[in-house]
Amino acid sequence: MHQEQPFQPDESADKPAKPRRLSEIVKSISTAGDLTIGQLVDSLGERAFGALMFIFAVPNIIPTPPGTSAILGLPLVILTWQVLIGRQSLWLPALVRERRISRDMLQTFVNKVTPVMTRLERVLRPRLSLIVNSNAAERAIGLVAFPLALILFLPIPFGNIMPAAAIACLALGLAERDGLAVGFGYVLSLASVAVLAAVSSALYIAVVAFFRALFGL
Repeated sequence: MHQEQPFQPDESADKPAKPRRLSEIVKSISTAGDLTIGQLVDSLGERAFGALMFIFAVPNIIPTPPGTSAILGLPLVILTWQVLIGRQSLWLPALVRERRISRDMLQTFVNKVTPVMTRLERVLRPRLSLIVNSNAAERAIGLVAFPLALILFLPIPFGNIMPAAAIACLALGLAERDGLAVGFGYVLSLASVAVLAAVSSALYIAVVAFFRALFGL
């Protein structure tokens, strides 16, 4: 006679879905045609602040078509400001949402960033939670990233790469809950400010010397 087996509850049903890694998020970006910034944000989920910070910052590090910083700089400024003030969902004005990102720019970004992200994810993991896993920690990330985003948005010579790299590290740490990556982002932030100050001082000295020589002062 057949004996019924006792009911075994499906424990996997109660487990929360594992969050997507950044490489999966980057791969999910459609490169079939041009996208508006609004379409890109909506496809990634408006609460994915770390992923969006990374996506808007990294094109300023890698070679991409001209005009990239002009298109992605303003939404990055708005995004980092909202991280700073502790917003839980992203808001972008209609003028920014309607800006178009070209298919070529999207393809360049996805093709170049995905292999790098896959390698980085081998070492990224949740750790040093004190500097990443609280509202105060997230606001601190915004406090550092916001002025760096302003630097990216402004047409400062040689001023893009290091601030963009610092924001990308902060974004990685925020997205992957890796305090070590956040700490490295803070170090890069200090270094980028120091380099920018040195470059600005050198440009100022050069301009002053030029006008003194020109007018015989």
